[in-house]
Amino acid sequence: MDINSAEFIISNTDVKKCPQGQFPEYAFIGRSNVGKSSLINMLTGRNKLAMTSSTPGKTILINHFLINKNWYIVDLPGYGYAKRGHKGQDQIRKVIEDYILEREQMTNLFVLIDSRLEPQKIDIEFMEWLGENNIPFSIVFTKADKLKGGKTKNNINNYLRNLKKYWEELPPYFITSSESRMGKNEILDYIYNINTTLNSSII
Repeated sequence: MDINSAEFIISNTDVKKCPQGQFPEYAFIGRSNVGKSSLINMLTGRNKLAMTSSTPGKTILINHFLINKNWYIVDLPGYGYAKRGHKGQDQIRKVIEDYILEREQMTNLFVLIDSRLEPQKIDIEFMEWLGENNIPFSIVFTKADKLKGGKTKNNINNYLRNLKKYWEELPPYFITSSESRMGKNEILDYIYNINTTLNSSII
């Protein structure tokens, strides 16, 4: 699937203020500094669509981007930034949970995982929460170009083995690099196929 248009629509912290209508939404979430903004910019081919920051945990808003005039990419706040303090973390948690649990248009949640790291407890617990609430999600391993000598593949295989301790069936997963554009076509084709299925069910 080609992205011919991508435009910022709205930022807010209240799910009730998200765009009206029934366009499907594909939301992206992950721990702070996982490369979420860079991934969104890579997928859309727009270098400054989602604003990247050198300060982890800065994004606290739900950001909607209208793609090809008929579906949305949603940039959700990053979770688990310890320096926010408990009050700040609780505020972000409410924004995230309200969107995920209440937004009927959310079609799939892409959970971003830094492929360089060992499995993190906060990510595992977040995915378990998604499963308990029957939220459709996929995993996106980011920064796959950062390690050499096959270490990225080993890390990802180890991660998947760890997940199998908790899941009978693994969710779909993608391996990406914002710099080399690895995984771009796979994710966009995945979204295209879901949109096609949704359109067929409406007809």
